[in-house]
Amino acid sequence: MSSKPGRVLLAYSGGLDTSCILAWLIEQGYEVYAFMSDVGQEEDFEAAEKKALKVGAKKFFLHDQKKEFITELIYPAIQANCIYEGVYLLGTSLARPVIARGMIEIAEQEGCDFVSHGCTGKGNDQVRFELAFYGLKPDIKVVAPWRIPEFYNRFAGRQALLAYAAEKNIPVAQTTSKPWSTDENLFHISYEAGILEDPNTTPPADMWKLTRSPEDAPTKPETIVIDFERGLPVKLSILETSQSYTDPVEIFLNLNTLGRNHGIGRIDIVENRFIGVKSRGCYETPGATILRAAHIDLEGLTLDRNVRALRDQFVTVALSKILYNGHFFTPEREFITSAIPASQRTVNGSVKLKLYKGNVIIEGRSSPEGLYDAAQSSMDELGGFEPTDTTGFISIESIRIKQWAYSNIQKGSAGVSAQEVYGSRI
Repeated sequence: MSSKPGRVLLAYSGGLDTSCILAWLIEQGYEVYAFMSDVGQEEDFEAAEKKALKVGAKKFFLHDQKKEFITELIYPAIQANCIYEGVYLLGTSLARPVIARGMIEIAEQEGCDFVSHGCTGKGNDQVRFELAFYGLKPDIKVVAPWRIPEFYNRFAGRQALLAYAAEKNIPVAQTTSKPWSTDENLFHISYEAGILEDPNTTPPADMWKLTRSPEDAPTKPETIVIDFERGLPVKLSILETSQSYTDPVEIFLNLNTLGRNHGIGRIDIVENRFIGVKSRGCYETPGATILRAAHIDLEGLTLDRNVRALRDQFVTVALSKILYNGHFFTPEREFITSAIPASQRTVNGSVKLKLYKGNVIIEGRSSPEGLYDAAQSSMDELGGFEPTDTTGFISIESIRIKQWAYSNIQKGSAGVSAQEVYGSRI
């Protein structure tokens, strides 16, 4: 930390941690500006502004970044079917580049010498934010209180923060009845820490904020159709109500509403943080769970087999790790995302889905693309496909397999038993 404090822009959430950090930074001699990004979280922004100014912030900035979040981060991630460790849809990770970009814009506009955040010293978000800051403004200086001994030794636990808040007359909403932390945006909400640090503790029913329990979801399913162009959703139709939406933000928000109502998108996992620590997290991701299922299904109809395999092997895995690890503003992210549009040229068409008690059930799909030929695939007609052609195909494919089998037989005659070669069922 600089010996000459200056002007700092703080990523402010309005919660206990960042409110205390705001007051502490002022104690250290900084002139503090507070920044909030509206990425779709359910928040009283007016109350947050009043609180920040009451605590001592010189200025408060609120940026509406919902459309940017959806069009520049969420939809490309859907196009690439991004997922981390096979289960996590990256909701927290996706929002960080958007928030960091907004902060750097304000920091430059207001002549801030520093940016600051309330991320803990053990988590992923400190890495995501700071790498994003440096990728956008290499000379920016970062104040990370939870990595400053003077701060974390003083505030060793929640009680110390609550006592400091009382001393500084900072109003807080923290209680012991819901001992976990959350991060929310329009893509998802996450829950971690507190009682969830025991991976065998079942989350209490009242923890889940966004979605109904599948047991309490409607007993009548709801059918929707999502239209895609080049892998991007361009229309949502709700068949029961004859409603339709074409604006990117409206499509996503209405998918969220549908998913929440039908109990879709809950997961409870233990994941591997970038810094090497395992972490238990619970997530609710309603709209994106529906959208990803529809996109994957349409690709089955429209995307070339080898293109899909290469995209799954390289783009999906690589971009998921890049997002999770906070490497968005990097050359590798630019390289990987440049391949997405080429992979999505043929992903055009519609997918019909049924939403029912936590499930997304595919009921049909259609596309103008020519990769699927019903006659060619049919068991009831030849359709231009000669069955005898398969004989040669099988003969070529069997060459290496026969050679491998002959080699194993020779090993068997040299003293290796047939059971060892072929397995216990022989």
